[in-house]
Amino acid sequence: MSWTSALGLAWTFTWRFAAGLAAVCLLFLVVYRFLPVKGTTLMGVRSLQGQEVSAEWVPLSDISPHLVRAVIASEDNKFCRHKGFDLGELKAAYKEARAGGRVRGASTISQQTAKNAFLWPGRGPVRKVAEAGFTLPMEVLYSKRRIMELYLNVAEWGDGIFGAESAAQKRFGKPAKDLTRREAALLATVLPSPNKWRVDPPGPYVRRRSGTVMARMRTVEAEGFDACVFR
Repeated sequence: MSWTSALGLAWTFTWRFAAGLAAVCLLFLVVYRFLPVKGTTLMGVRSLQGQEVSAEWVPLSDISPHLVRAVIASEDNKFCRHKGFDLGELKAAYKEARAGGRVRGASTISQQTAKNAFLWPGRGPVRKVAEAGFTLPMEVLYSKRRIMELYLNVAEWGDGIFGAESAAQKRFGKPAKDLTRREAALLATVLPSPNKWRVDPPGPYVRRRSGTVMARMRTVEAEGFDACVFR
């Protein structure tokens, strides 16, 4: 076989593999538009680490509106106004890193949903590109309400606990639909580091931060920053 033929075969294989992978990804996107996500890569990782995984899917109607407002207030107050990416926040994070400041995340709820539901944990350019590749079509195919429903059902709350229902039951002994404003703020506060920060009992940082989140929740409701979820 000539060198040219070998290159041609390699290119054909790469193209077909990429096309096949894209088709599989699109299939998952379509399926999860309608059906619950019963398992994620991170759930599998936690199970392999020896943790007992607790995950119970519930519709968004069975999750307290306080928790919806809390995660918008804490994680992404432009959730209803962006198309998957908060460009202003990305620019601010980049400038801060260039100036020698801390490297902070600028992921939206949509990006986090794409990562949690479809991809693997960790960082790196490949994962970030894949995250963007899922976020863009997800914003086209899904309503914001559906994205929020996915997010709250696959988010990790530490100790092998995934989803709002399991978190509410394990942390507060009640269903997610009965979470109070304060309980919702506490759960939203620990989301960035659920295996480090606790809500039972909350430490000084979590107590202070949850108070800030509660104040922002009032703004979210008053300004209609949650309108795309509840309309």
